Amino acid sequence: MSGQKVAKKPAKKAAKKAVKRKSPRQKLATAIDRGEAVSSMEPMLIGSDSRYRSELNDKVLKLTQQGSAFRSRLPEGLAEPLSSLVREMNCYYSNLIEGHNTHPIDIQRALFGEHSDDPESRDLQQEALAHISVQRWIDEGGIDGSATKVSVVHDIHRRFCELLPDSLRWVTNPDTGLRKEVIPGEVRKDEVKVGDHWPISPGAVKRYMERWEAVYAPLGTFDTALNVAAAHHRLLWIHPFLDGNGRVARLISYASLRAVLDTAGLWSVARGLARNTDRYKSLLCAADLPRRNDLDGRGNLSEEALVAFTHFFLDICIDQIDFMEGLMQPKELRNRIMVWLDDEIRTKRQHERSKAIIDHVLFNGQILRRDLAAVTRLADRTARRIAQQLATTGILRASTSREPYRLAFPAELAPRLTPGLYPGSN
Repeated sequence: MSGQKVAKKPAKKAAKKAVKRKSPRQKLATAIDRGEAVSSMEPMLIGSDSRYRSELNDKVLKLTQQGSAFRSRLPEGLAEPLSSLVREMNCYYSNLIEGHNTHPIDIQRALFGEHSDDPESRDLQQEALAHISVQRWIDEGGIDGSATKVSVVHDIHRRFCELLPDSLRWVTNPDTGLRKEVIPGEVRKDEVKVGDHWPISPGAVKRYMERWEAVYAPLGTFDTALNVAAAHHRLLWIHPFLDGNGRVARLISYASLRAVLDTAGLWSVARGLARNTDRYKSLLCAADLPRRNDLDGRGNLSEEALVAFTHFFLDICIDQIDFMEGLMQPKELRNRIMVWLDDEIRTKRQHERSKAIIDHVLFNGQILRRDLAAVTRLADRTARRIAQQLATTGILRASTSREPYRLAFPAELAPRLTPGLYPGSN
């Protein structure tokens, strides 16, 4: 599955084809299709007649209720800064699953144009920015209709890979050392192996993806939520691209849940998956296996394994809503901010009237620059200087020098403001 090295099969043929291929059209024409039947990835749904359906229905109902309650109870002023925080968090954890550990502070620095002098670290920062850019596109309504459409899968892969540095757009065969370029949005033209799983032949990818869309795109709200894990696994099972499949699958799942549960981007499954990486990958691998016996569904692949992955996925979603809701309790959040601010005031790094600005932002969602003097009861120039001092810490942000200040969550302050959000931030 995701996060594992890609191997080509057989190595000598892959090398020979690499010499012959001259254009994308030729690549498409020469991609091998072994004629696999698309029914080989059945079952694709946890059907209404499945003996496992009732228990899964209960979990989807719980997920829906808790997600709606979290959003309705969250103060409006926290929704936008939390959504921005989730984009950065999602990027960090999704890349971490792939073995790329870019520190949250380095991610935020890259967002402000501060890049590392080290080439490898700088490339990882650029990878993080690429992920955040795609998720922002999703959050801003970039997907028209269902996220489980072939065109959306290709679009997400293209948008992500186009923004990657050249060093991260190549994969190497661990057996032969042969390097292949990952073409943004283009399906693979080679046989690949992911762990013990040999995905379908490259020429069959188009047929299988069309079937994938035909099954998942028409689903209603409830069935989409219930089968989001199945769509996630089957996309990885097809393995449409030479690289980047894991990130694309997680972004598709994020977009699907955002649409059908109206999450507003306030939580993401990626943190939970990354904190349980071994379990995540082992369940994905188990779902690759064929049906065990006559009691294991009626398809080619194991229904029991797909159900186990679905339970795991839904449990992770529920757990992440619980975590984010606890983290964003207004009273507790204000207390954490004020404890930090008291330390800043005591050490003369912030003015004592900065508390009035923070309280105003927490209550109203923002503060207009013209209101700073009235809120702090100080001269306008002094009030603006205090707000700017707060902004230098990252706890306030404004998109321009004239825009209102809004709350933000700087990675440097994660241990104080958002404990537990990142590893080591308790």
